[in-house]
Amino acid sequence: MSTIVTVILIAAGAVGFFVLAMSLTLIFKGHHIDSEISTNKDMQRLGIKCAVQETREDMAAENCDDNPCSGNCAGCDIEHSTK
Repeated sequence: MSTIVTVILIAAGAVGFFVLAMSLTLIFKGHHIDSEISTNKDMQRLGIKCAVQETREDMAAENCDDNPCSGNCAGCDIEHSTK
């Protein structure tokens, strides 16, 4: 067998293994792995925050006193624009 075919087969096998492993995680846990900071209880327990929220806290939240960041990165507005 050629070297290229061997590398392609190994790569396809590795991808297949990881897809199977992620599927088994979903089957046994019953939900997808939660990587969103605002909804992951373990990240909140460890004090991990959205980068925008940390920046605002470091800057003493000068323009955000009336509307603080909720910890949801999608909800943070770094430009402080009004909608």
